[in-house]
Amino acid sequence: MPYSVGLQAASAALLSAGLPVLFTTAIIVLLVIVTVTSSLQKDVADAPARLPIYSLFAIIPFFRRRFDFLNWGFEATGHSAFQFDLLRNKVIVVSGESARQVFFTAKGLDLTEGFKILSGAIPMVRGVTSDLQTKRISLIHKRLAAVQKNEQLSMLIPPMLEDSRRLMETWGNSGSLDPFDKVYELIFQLTVRSLSCAEISDDPCVVSRLKKLYDTLDVGTTPATVLLPWLPTPAMVKKLWATKEIYDIVVTAITARQQSGVSKNDTLQMLLDSGDEKLVVVGFIMGLLIAGARATGTTACWMLTFLGGHSDWREKAKAEVEGLLTSQYLSQNSPNDSLSSQLAAIPLETWETETPVLDSIIRETLRVAQPHTAMRRNLGPEMHIDGKLIPSGSYVVYPFSDVHLNPDIYHDPWKFDPNRQPETKSAYNYVGWGGGKTICLGQRLARVELKIVTALFLLGFRHSIVDGSGKFSPEPPLPNWNDILLCRPPEGSFRLRFERSGTVL
Repeated sequence: MPYSVGLQAASAALLSAGLPVLFTTAIIVLLVIVTVTSSLQKDVADAPARLPIYSLFAIIPFFRRRFDFLNWGFEATGHSAFQFDLLRNKVIVVSGESARQVFFTAKGLDLTEGFKILSGAIPMVRGVTSDLQTKRISLIHKRLAAVQKNEQLSMLIPPMLEDSRRLMETWGNSGSLDPFDKVYELIFQLTVRSLSCAEISDDPCVVSRLKKLYDTLDVGTTPATVLLPWLPTPAMVKKLWATKEIYDIVVTAITARQQSGVSKNDTLQMLLDSGDEKLVVVGFIMGLLIAGARATGTTACWMLTFLGGHSDWREKAKAEVEGLLTSQYLSQNSPNDSLSSQLAAIPLETWETETPVLDSIIRETLRVAQPHTAMRRNLGPEMHIDGKLIPSGSYVVYPFSDVHLNPDIYHDPWKFDPNRQPETKSAYNYVGWGGGKTICLGQRLARVELKIVTALFLLGFRHSIVDGSGKFSPEPPLPNWNDILLCRPPEGSFRLRFERSGTVL
């Protein structure tokens, strides 16, 4: 396993490497000089306005408090587009309707290249999840589409409901929980079930270990690890070891399947039966596991939180699901069956076409509590957005808050209102699933996951919101858009109080 050996060797080298104080100081001084020199370069006439800061350290809020930083940038420059430098990387932030349309449709703006430098939380293994050939990326996208075909997705619903039942049973009959802990854990399990294999998803200890490793990547994503990935900081060393462990878990599962000769009805088997090379299989699982779990997990946590604070919508959603259970599809089943088995009998088509209330709740949750900042790199040629030059090689950033929290488009934008419609008509006044040529490729799977988890929870539990002291709270907390992963409010500021409804999950 050359990639595993390479990771292990690199990790050992980093752990044993000493960085003398003088060398570290010299690096810092050099970085400051590079940043200041780059920032003082004269811009062309049609360049975006430059932020009035000349220190790399002043850019740290881009990673720590991105929502505030970007809003400050627009305010400080007084323009709808501005630029700043991350070492020698030029970053241009854009806003407005016409900019939004160009951002999501321009052929030269590449998503994969954008996330390489500006994100850093995806496990990077050369040739596996990074530096992939275009044909390998296309193949991974093709396989993700195959997972979401009718037959494959229908097959996933019963085991996902069984996973949900098993984890919800561990919550007990009553109590309180932090949705960003328990609900996120549940969605991670469903994502592992959907996108990997039985060898991993059937083992709670392995799934728990995988989640902790991906959490390590999140916590370890610092300005230094993104901008200076070659610098052996403690955070980078932890990220490297976590990446190696994730790689080993995935490869071990693939090897066990191949050596057993036993065919199983899961995504790994579909990948192997398709004859994909091992790099594609490993890359598919390593990359998509966390990409799917983060976005869907965030949405699920906030859906149940909003429903806990809006009893009217909670009852509407519950009534909709109860209506599905009394439909013609379940006439042959016993009402004494468990909730999970009853819900598993609902056809995929019904979940997708006969749940308008759940659809509207998902849409509104994505609008108000999904803190995306889309990132692209201009692979060329140079282009203009709203008359401002976007040079080849530069990075372009578009914050979703520019549209989703815009009071001119959504009146009282922080209010959770699934009934709302945009104030203005435009193909790009909602980008919850992306837009143009970059629509979320896994949205069909994500929608099904969100609906079945919400359905089981609403029928199996009664819940409400309590504050940090355990007192009833009439309003849900406000999403924190500075938390670029979960939009999570201050930890401990609220919980979901729940009580079992008495129905067998």
